[in-house]
Amino acid sequence: MHRVVITGVGVVTPVGIGTQEFWKALKNGKNGITRITKFDPSPFKSQIAGEVKGFEPSKNLDFKEIKRYDLFTLFALYTTIEAIEDSGLDIESLDMDRVGVIYASGIGGENTWEVEHTKLLEKGPGKVSPFFIPSLIINMAAGKIAMKFGFKGINYGIVSACSSSGHALGEAFRKVRTGEMDIMVAGGSEAPIGPLAVAGFCAARSLSTRNDEPEKASRPFDKNRDGFIMSEGSGTLILEKLESAKKRGAPIYGEIVGYGASNDAFHITAPNETGEPQAMAMKRAMEDGNIKKEEIDYINAHGTSTILNDKIETKVIKKVFGERAYEINISSSKSMTGHLLGATSAVEAIACVLSLRDGIITPTTNYETPDEECDLNYTPNEAVKKDIRVALSNSFGFGGHNVTLAFKKYEESS
Repeated sequence: MHRVVITGVGVVTPVGIGTQEFWKALKNGKNGITRITKFDPSPFKSQIAGEVKGFEPSKNLDFKEIKRYDLFTLFALYTTIEAIEDSGLDIESLDMDRVGVIYASGIGGENTWEVEHTKLLEKGPGKVSPFFIPSLIINMAAGKIAMKFGFKGINYGIVSACSSSGHALGEAFRKVRTGEMDIMVAGGSEAPIGPLAVAGFCAARSLSTRNDEPEKASRPFDKNRDGFIMSEGSGTLILEKLESAKKRGAPIYGEIVGYGASNDAFHITAPNETGEPQAMAMKRAMEDGNIKKEEIDYINAHGTSTILNDKIETKVIKKVFGERAYEINISSSKSMTGHLLGATSAVEAIACVLSLRDGIITPTTNYETPDEECDLNYTPNEAVKKDIRVALSNSFGFGGHNVTLAFKKYEESS
């Protein structure tokens, strides 16, 4: 089995485009939630979202790509280019048969669906774009990444709602660890902010309606939380065998050591109230990485800011760690970025490895009123300097899909 390290990252989020801007924002508690500008949100119960500001795809992509593909694919391509450049990979020297891509999205080309459906209704079937289906389907992000760079290894998309890119990273990790692939490009992308998707989540009563204070609406673990904030963006990570990374002198952000997954088998949207299946994912990740409970320094929580998730995730962490749960720093990046749905696991994995690298735990912002059912250390409102060696990242999705990833600070002798 090979040790698997992360040698490049790329990110586009509501709090910043590019790793440096993203990381600075998280450390400073910057919030990216605003009133929706992509359409008139006035008729909707929830009128706020985490929109990416200032995204200029022409910086990395050509005109044809921008014109033909949905925004979720453009986000994926953009962050992958950034991650590959960051990793210092010499594309020309790679064995393309041994470079794979596993890329995720929860919804895919939602905006393309809305645009083309409107054309169908208003102008007839002859006006629907020939690029409608390729723009819509979730696997196209992985396919386009491979086409752009010539990667001919394993290639597919993963869909598991809010756990999608967690599964993508976990499966990519296994491909490299077993030696099936030398390098994997893995991540997730989402561009769901359109009238239909917002209406759907509003109908499900999932979203916050704190419309008068967008920047305070996402408040994981706070007693007055009232729902999550839909966001858009992408995160890409380059996973590589340690020996090849060292041989080429690549930057190493951290090491991925464990992957655990399970399913609630309970409800289409609500988490299993016992916490047993979610706890199983966390335990499996630690077992997979040969990590003891005492070694966990930090948990990047799923922390959606919904009543049920935050209460049950707190229960899950106590179930796994017992009294030690109170000693572990926990935080939710979603308090700042909102919920990037299928992309969220990848973005939060990047936050995790940056925390490990720099010894900084980013805060859970908007934590004002403690909840007696959420009584752990959520790193409220201010970042904390702390030497952390091992971190977990949780993702729990509609359909009961649970993923936990385990990361270690890179140490040559470990």
